[in-house]
Amino acid sequence: MAKMSSDPLIVGRVIGDVLDFFSPSTKMLVTYGNKKKVYNGHEFFPSAVATKPRAEIQGSDLRTFYTLIMTDPDVPGPSDPYLREHLMWLVTDIPGTTDASFGKEIVSYEAPKPIIGIHRFVFALFKQKGRQTVSRMPVSTDNFDTRRFAADNELGLPVAAVFFNAQRETAARRR
Repeated sequence: MAKMSSDPLIVGRVIGDVLDFFSPSTKMLVTYGNKKKVYNGHEFFPSAVATKPRAEIQGSDLRTFYTLIMTDPDVPGPSDPYLREHLMWLVTDIPGTTDASFGKEIVSYEAPKPIIGIHRFVFALFKQKGRQTVSRMPVSTDNFDTRRFAADNELGLPVAAVFFNAQRETAARRR
């Protein structure tokens, strides 16, 4: 039981605030630029994550499709996230063994721009029942609910997730 409490998704309250407990079954690698790999709880400057990342899915085969959701559960600030969650990126129909660029981008990537406090940015990967099975799209990027979206589209529990932290950059920190 001690191992579970050291899971960074639990420690970072991603499991609880955004996702239900799950057992990862697919490898997902999220990279910004050419070398900035996303590790759970790692902090990035917003300027380092301004452009869309590469999200590689090492699923079983090309006939398996995935949905990638990126949200910020700490809007407007982590001490009072009353706008939880803000949808930052949504891609469906990503074939296994490829990356998000092969999927159907439903919501274009929005660069993280936290204003108050340290925000978590969560990437959650779901396995679809088949191609083009995600049909109930979000009406807004505000007050998004990853769990409800997954339930509405019969996606089940995530198969992979990773998150990073970011806070507002001051002019001095950018130098």
